[in-house]
Amino acid sequence: MDLKKELTSMAKEAQSASRFLSSLSSATKNKIIKDMARELIGKRNAILRANKKDILLANRERLAPSLLERLTLNEKRIKDMADSLMELAVLNDPVGEVMKAWRRPNGLWIHKVRVPIGVIAIIYESRPNVTSDCIGLCFKSGNSVILRGGSEALNSNIAIFEILMSVIKKHKLPGGVINIVTTKNRRAVDALLKLKDYIDLVIPRGGEGLIKRVVNLSRIPLIKQYKGVCHVYVDEWADLNMAENICYNAKVQRPGVCNAMESMLVHKDVAARFLPAVAKKFKDAGVEIRGCPMTQRIVKYAKRATENDYHTEYLGLVLSVRVVASLQEAMQHINYYGTHHSDSIVTDNYENALEFLKQVDSACVYVNASTRFTDGSQFGMGSEIGISTDKLHARGPMALEELTTYKYMIFGTGQIRE
Repeated sequence: MDLKKELTSMAKEAQSASRFLSSLSSATKNKIIKDMARELIGKRNAILRANKKDILLANRERLAPSLLERLTLNEKRIKDMADSLMELAVLNDPVGEVMKAWRRPNGLWIHKVRVPIGVIAIIYESRPNVTSDCIGLCFKSGNSVILRGGSEALNSNIAIFEILMSVIKKHKLPGGVINIVTTKNRRAVDALLKLKDYIDLVIPRGGEGLIKRVVNLSRIPLIKQYKGVCHVYVDEWADLNMAENICYNAKVQRPGVCNAMESMLVHKDVAARFLPAVAKKFKDAGVEIRGCPMTQRIVKYAKRATENDYHTEYLGLVLSVRVVASLQEAMQHINYYGTHHSDSIVTDNYENALEFLKQVDSACVYVNASTRFTDGSQFGMGSEIGISTDKLHARGPMALEELTTYKYMIFGTGQIRE
């Protein structure tokens, strides 16, 4: 069977399975998800063996350190995957929720009800845990899923998928409920993105190159998790000790993720007091600072930041810094250079905080907190399928509710329109 026919057949089966899955009870879905979690723990050695193969190949191909870190699995990360599924099982099922109901003067009862989207294709890179997270989230929200992971994680992804598929088979569900594309052929993505008659939504997760490619090729609606050029702005009214802790955490705690701070903005009136101490802390952690001329005057070892630096998602221990004259200048910088992901202000000025919240056009906007909290689990939503930087139909962490749409269910007693 050629690639196009194989993927079309897979998508057709997924579409058929989605109709079955949409009517599955919450109790049944939760039981199966818990079984999936237990199987991951029980067969963790098979996952670790597969992951070692991927790591060996990645080292031969000199994969970037940030990607290698995301690719690597260990006992703790597998436990985290299982825990995420267990947490998912106890969350409220959005499917069937009546969002709004009202009665018209003619007696019609109109209900706006959450329903699954249908078939979701997820194209992603590096992180094998995405495989289990996406399967769990799509399953709980009543959607069939087609996964296409990166070739660098192929062995790990297949091992995780096969373990979870064994649970699907044990419960005698249609095989098309969960699907994985195992070929390394890059044309598979091109072919998948043309199957608009069977796939309802595409979610790309990965680097800028992958996102742009999917956007350019897709004939199917999509939601992007674009790169995260996240900012922390230290206001003139900031508690500088708090600001130092927030900025350090936002950059250093886990620099290779999309919600890490990539650019730090500092008000000119506090720059001379704030920058020396925080810069030393960054230097001790191995962070390279690239700053504006004012930053360089205060931090002598800082490199000169280029225009491109302020647009860059480093995903590593590099930080761009700029001293700004006002809150307005900081917000203009963020809205111009940022990617509408996550941005924070550190301030004790209530009016400045409100202005920042209103004017910064990002999915997640913080006051006096690290951008590292942009995460489904940290928001109490369970695991997430990604962080949407789009505005429609989901924005920010995408969990169960964001994987549903709605339809109107109308009850009548024989009404006709005159």
